[in-house]
Amino acid sequence: MADLGLNYEPMVFNPTKGKKTPLSQIQKEILSLKKEKNAVILAHNYQIKEIQEVADFVGDSLGLAYNAEETDADVIVFCGVHFMAETAKIVNPTKTVILPDLEAGCSLSDACPEERLKEYKDKNPDIYVVAYINCSAGVKALSDVICTSGNAKKIVEQVPSDKKILFVPDQNLGQWVSQQTGRPMELWPGSCYAHVLFTFNALKKIKDHFPDAAIIAHPECVQTVRDLANVVCSTEKMVHYCKESPSQSFIIATETGMIHRLQKEIPEKTFIAGPTNTCACNECRFMKMNTIEKVRDCLKNQSPEIELPEAIRKRAYDPLKRMLEWSQ
Repeated sequence: MADLGLNYEPMVFNPTKGKKTPLSQIQKEILSLKKEKNAVILAHNYQIKEIQEVADFVGDSLGLAYNAEETDADVIVFCGVHFMAETAKIVNPTKTVILPDLEAGCSLSDACPEERLKEYKDKNPDIYVVAYINCSAGVKALSDVICTSGNAKKIVEQVPSDKKILFVPDQNLGQWVSQQTGRPMELWPGSCYAHVLFTFNALKKIKDHFPDAAIIAHPECVQTVRDLANVVCSTEKMVHYCKESPSQSFIIATETGMIHRLQKEIPEKTFIAGPTNTCACNECRFMKMNTIEKVRDCLKNQSPEIELPEAIRKRAYDPLKRMLEWSQ
């Protein structure tokens, strides 16, 4: 790999031509348990392919929030990270919401503790808080409106013009939204530990090797990476872009699990994992804490269950509901 200046082989996912892998015994057991428990399985785009294959819905945070609100299942199995399962519980207080691994957290959520945000609001009572959905229920309860990477621009554009905005907890997404809308915002100093591992140099090198491939970057990436990309968008919009683009190959600068969904929905195109300076791909250690065995076990035992104090859940519901209404 001397010509690339890399110490690893690029991870290239060639066209699959629609090939399907037979379900394993554990996957079949999960489908049986799902029917028995009247459960729905929601999986984020970053989950492993074995989990995505048994999910009823696979999507980004916005799409899954809608799915969670609309389901008539008794049990919601949320294959993602903790704040996502909390979101499902916020909009479905009477349903059982379970997460395969309760320790599946998020560096963004950790970057904005509820206590610190409350202290900031106490000192700045007129501030309007726009919270990226990657935050705890407690932070949502202190916010005025929630957003996702897919609707952040649309949400910020609807905030009254006389309001001073604090955007939490992702400074990179907030910076991108501010640039897109022209709306000044104070930015909370948080970031996704995985997305900031993408660098300009790493992506420029892979682009030089695959000059015909379009770079697609998530807005949680740093600005130098976003500036290099052909398009910056949420994971859901990545699917639409790749479908409609005349390009036949794409460098995907987000968590590598996204590529399974892209291959499934666009089997005729080629996808290249966005590399970091030290690795050919970029996986979130929190997302990968969920395994197919844990999905089976949590369904079987209906545990671990997400529980929220009702007072916090009610306060968190209002800004979340506002997001869903503003996103229509």
